[in-house]
Amino acid sequence: MKILSYYKGRKAFWCLMLFSAPSLHPPANAADLAATTYFQQATAISGTVSDASGTLPGVSVSVKGKPGAAITDGNGSYIIEASQGEVLIFSFIGYASQKMQIGTGTTINILLRQDSSTLEEVTVNAGYYKVKDKERTGSIARITAKEIERQPVSNPLAALQGRMAGVSITQQTGVAGGGFDIKIRGRNSLREDGNAPLYIIDGVPYASDNQGDSNTSQNILPLGGGSPLNGINPSDIESMEILKDADATAIYGSRGANGVVLITTKKAKKGRTQLTINSYTAISRVTRFQKLMDTQQYLAMRREAFANDGFTSFPDYAYDVNGRWDQERYTDWQKELIGGNAITRSTDIGLSGGNGNTNFLVRASRYMEGTVFPGSFEFGKSALHLNANHESEDKRTRANVSINYVTTRNDLPGNDLTRTAAVLPPNAPSLFDAAGELNWEGSTWQNPLAALGQNYRSATANLTIGGSVSYRLLPSLEFTAMMGYADSSLEEKLQTPHTVNNPAWGYTSAISTSRLNNGTQSSWSIEPQLNFKHDIGKGSLEMLAGLTFQERVAGTLALQGVGFSNNSLMDNLTAASALFVTADNSSTYRYNSLFGRINYKLSDKYIVNLTGRRDGSSRFGPGNRFANFGAVGAAWIFSQEKLAERLPFLSFGKLRASYGITGSDQIGDYQFLDTYNSTGIPYQGVVGLQPARLSNPSFGWETNKKLEAAMEAGAFGDRLFLTVAHYRNQSSGQLVGLPLPRTTGFASIQANLGATVQNTGWEFEVRGVPIATSDWNWTCSVNLSLLRNKLLEFPGLEDSTYADQYMVGQSIDILKLYNYTGIDPDTGLYSFEDYNNDGEISWPDDAGKIVNLNPEFFGGLHNSLTYKSWELDFLFQFVKQQGYNYAFTGTIPGILGNQAVEIGNGGQPSGTGNVQLYTAGSNNEAIDSFYRYIYSSGVLSDASFVRLKNLSLSYTVPAIWNRSLSCKVYFQGQNLLTLTKFRGPDPENQTRGNLPPLRVLSVGVQFTL
Repeated sequence: MKILSYYKGRKAFWCLMLFSAPSLHPPANAADLAATTYFQQATAISGTVSDASGTLPGVSVSVKGKPGAAITDGNGSYIIEASQGEVLIFSFIGYASQKMQIGTGTTINILLRQDSSTLEEVTVNAGYYKVKDKERTGSIARITAKEIERQPVSNPLAALQGRMAGVSITQQTGVAGGGFDIKIRGRNSLREDGNAPLYIIDGVPYASDNQGDSNTSQNILPLGGGSPLNGINPSDIESMEILKDADATAIYGSRGANGVVLITTKKAKKGRTQLTINSYTAISRVTRFQKLMDTQQYLAMRREAFANDGFTSFPDYAYDVNGRWDQERYTDWQKELIGGNAITRSTDIGLSGGNGNTNFLVRASRYMEGTVFPGSFEFGKSALHLNANHESEDKRTRANVSINYVTTRNDLPGNDLTRTAAVLPPNAPSLFDAAGELNWEGSTWQNPLAALGQNYRSATANLTIGGSVSYRLLPSLEFTAMMGYADSSLEEKLQTPHTVNNPAWGYTSAISTSRLNNGTQSSWSIEPQLNFKHDIGKGSLEMLAGLTFQERVAGTLALQGVGFSNNSLMDNLTAASALFVTADNSSTYRYNSLFGRINYKLSDKYIVNLTGRRDGSSRFGPGNRFANFGAVGAAWIFSQEKLAERLPFLSFGKLRASYGITGSDQIGDYQFLDTYNSTGIPYQGVVGLQPARLSNPSFGWETNKKLEAAMEAGAFGDRLFLTVAHYRNQSSGQLVGLPLPRTTGFASIQANLGATVQNTGWEFEVRGVPIATSDWNWTCSVNLSLLRNKLLEFPGLEDSTYADQYMVGQSIDILKLYNYTGIDPDTGLYSFEDYNNDGEISWPDDAGKIVNLNPEFFGGLHNSLTYKSWELDFLFQFVKQQGYNYAFTGTIPGILGNQAVEIGNGGQPSGTGNVQLYTAGSNNEAIDSFYRYIYSSGVLSDASFVRLKNLSLSYTVPAIWNRSLSCKVYFQGQNLLTLTKFRGPDPENQTRGNLPPLRVLSVGVQFTL
């Protein structure tokens, strides 16, 4: 049976006329109706309309037998005048209409179910085209503004954690402005920087590579500075789609090898002018602290360490144990240095409206987030979002433009105090002396608060403009031009005044240093397209052809000034006694493409989708700049077959499969050329050049062959929906540096390595609606990802410098380690397996233990419950993996510095149990044994966890004094509870060097007028 759609040509007109005709004429018994309702006073009936995934805007609410209707707002709320006994009718395109008789109450909440005849009418963004969810042949995951708005986050990637199958996201640090690592269906490239997906915002490519200078920011923000994705405001996002398989990504060609993240910002909609204000305040704290020794445990360890080293009395430098420091003093340095409350304040204001032809949306946001460190440090973000669209009277011309401007300011200490807090002795002196000044305790320690005088500051500005103009040339042919411009800039400073040192050392501002890094990046793109749609017999044909022209220009200038007459001049590098240019780079990247798509649908149940792209990149030599990519996808909606009528519980069923090739050019610019660097050293008054890279114009594109098969099935009116997918991706032609003999003067040359990396996996998604009544609604969903990564081939691996890192048949995420076998009873030191039986433990011959750090599985469990005006939403994230425990970032047992409580050995002498012989630093054998230990299997343990990632509780206040005013109050939490056996502070980032993800508790209110 052919499905009627309101969006198809003249059918829209006749369907609207059909449904609106009854409201144009009074009912036959109008006189009787008037008489019966004369004595019944009409009251304001209000409530919300939802579907299985959340509230529904745009639903028509009418009184049976009466003209006119109310329309639900952006929160799914409505208000309508009606009397007791009358019947309300709720109708929405793609959903079965529902009737509800009015009782004594004034609040009616309704849950609409999708109509089986218009199942899955929701459309998803596939980039260059949109497709109905039921008709897509590719793998596309999606979240909407509803899920994002329930989370108090500043980075859009944080909103995706645990919500999508096949998408692994790890938070790198809990410091404000920090970044996230994302991998879509595993790691394809041997290079860590070659696995990033493509980001598209409103059709405009968004540069996700970091412009920061690691020398400036590495001690406070890992991965070379703040995340570029902080330049996107989560509250302005309407939806995020993740394109995963070849069918979905091949149309992006070389840029889609690692998946595509499509971000669509909120768009203007027609309707009355509406003002929305949303504001919340949050408090954030560290969720988990490492269990460290108390003073008595620590001093016992230190005393035994000196005794083991042959000391009969404690040396003068052992202030912690020789009595110079208070032997009874105890400070929990983790709570002192990273145990503060970070306050967050966020406010969004939006104004929207328009008529049937021209609509507008204006949004302004302000976000401020503090830190848990002592002192006044914070991360700030301001955003302005504009959108306008227009449609001509004859419906042939459409235009749309979106402007996003986001600025950020980060004012942070130059160092993350997390590591310091973990190693400071528990009996270390107090931070301040009696006069309130920093306490140096007679130059016996380095006061950790002095490090806060080293200041890291950064400021970014990000402008993204995306627009499109389309004109319908013929009823079946439309021309569209998509244009975009993006500009971003970064200025970051790291200032280290002499005051971070002990005043007793006599340093002056002559040693103060100031680093400055300026990064700029701008790009433009133009994409003209032709779209053809036409019904052919029992089927319909869609064709797309287009061109891409893109250019990006980037530049970096990094300076360092040393020596100032006064620290107040450190912002002015011209006041420095010596000035060094540490980096001065500029590059241009050009990218041109021809792409196309052919989609044919027969009888609404057989679908074939062909996509192709020919890419040209300036990152390759003249003979290898162009490459062809493409994919084929097919789907069979078997629930449309007559045979499916024998299964009355089956509401939807589809089998789909795809195969294709995508590519990657993520190697940086000018890699195929001979390049030179400045020596920075003058010779006879002239600064010379030195070769930096050898030319190799022969290397070409990395390629990724993707294969997938999947089944989607819905039962009982889609109240139970299952998706199962299996995929296999093979990435070859790895773009890495091939090792060269040192006699050449170069360590490597850029080339295609003949290695192939394979990622395979299963993805499961189940969505259910156990309860669906007028008052109660419960939606539950779970996603599970099982993935395996394997190096299929690597010619010449045994003779290369990669032999110590990879093994054919194993994951590229493996570690080759010593196999820890316990404490040697003869020496009391850590012992390891002697793989080559030569009587010695040496690297790499005895690094025979293989440990895979690739997660075994990960996923999330999401629940959403509503009762009348109440809504509860929560998400559990879970990961099964191994990771580095407390021992990896620990110090040698026995030397100055606190240790994990496990190192206390439970009261047993060292050299027994699981801790080697303590040493104060004089036992070289013990020191060597410790460093072997941190490169052994002993520092790895189970890092699996289940985390209550997000919880949101909201209440919609009934409209009392103003029917057009909607008010919602809410509580939200992030990282609320973590269940794990991990032997360390946090199982997600697994290190004591970086601040772990914070627990966030927020309260807020949202007004819509």
